[in-house]
Amino acid sequence: MDFYNKTGKMAIGSRLRLLTDKVTTDAAQIYKLYDVELSPKWFPVFYCLCSEDSTITEIAQQIGHSHPSVSKIVSEMLRKGVVLEKKDKADKRRNVISLSKKGKAMAAKIQDQYKDVNEAIEEMLTQTTHDLWKAIEEWEILLDQKNLLRRVQEKKKVRESKKVKIVDYTPAYAKAFKELNKEWISTYFKMEATDFKSLENPKGYILDKGGAILVALYEDEPVGVCALIKMNHPEYSYELAKMAVSPKAQGKNIGFLLGKAILKKAKALGGSSVYLESNTILKPAISLYYKLGFQKTFGEPSPYERCNIQMALKLK
Repeated sequence: MDFYNKTGKMAIGSRLRLLTDKVTTDAAQIYKLYDVELSPKWFPVFYCLCSEDSTITEIAQQIGHSHPSVSKIVSEMLRKGVVLEKKDKADKRRNVISLSKKGKAMAAKIQDQYKDVNEAIEEMLTQTTHDLWKAIEEWEILLDQKNLLRRVQEKKKVRESKKVKIVDYTPAYAKAFKELNKEWISTYFKMEATDFKSLENPKGYILDKGGAILVALYEDEPVGVCALIKMNHPEYSYELAKMAVSPKAQGKNIGFLLGKAILKKAKALGGSSVYLESNTILKPAISLYYKLGFQKTFGEPSPYERCNIQMALKLK
């Protein structure tokens, strides 16, 4: 097992498959030992049918396999004469699977095999430091809560987000501020007059009026921007606006990092609340705003045609 000691836990799938292959190979020989004509992969379906007749859908739900997988196994068992398929008397649309005469004979013959296999497994469990059966159950619960793909995606996002640096806007980032915003706006909507005002002259339209702009750098390349626009409003201090992240940098937690940084900036500037306008077709963005603590509100009429939702957040 030197190979798996070298690869570490990242080869868990390969190592489990190797273990499964060993057990499955032995299982095929064990069936022959007891003169039971059963393929190891049929066993979950066979075991269910020993208790009661069922449809393919019911079996799939019970054993946690896909419908096509169970359907394929049932077809193989039908060809070998182990099961029968018939219409449900109460509902002609349903096909019910049951053990054939041959299958029932196998169910009676297999009882000694069950007893001996179970005792062999119990003996092995007493010889190990860790209970594999309980560990498998724990892993199944954990993977039901959050699968391995999702867990790896989260670790990837955390690792890559460490390469992100949030900096204050300087004229050197004028092109990035304009192009990143034009890119996302043009993807979903059309550029409007108010967009051109802020993007063509961020200093005069945003910074000189008491606002701020932050830039997200990934490996020193500007890949995200976000602005605070000072508001003359009795309820809201600043508007969060012009947040854009390059498609090539998405999935690196940049939007969330920018959002947290811009809210911190608003608080540092003496703001008590932040307002924003968006559109509900931008589901990831709306989800991000809720994650940052924003809630839906009703503000003044928007200068943007694309706006159909307004949100606000009180700064603590």
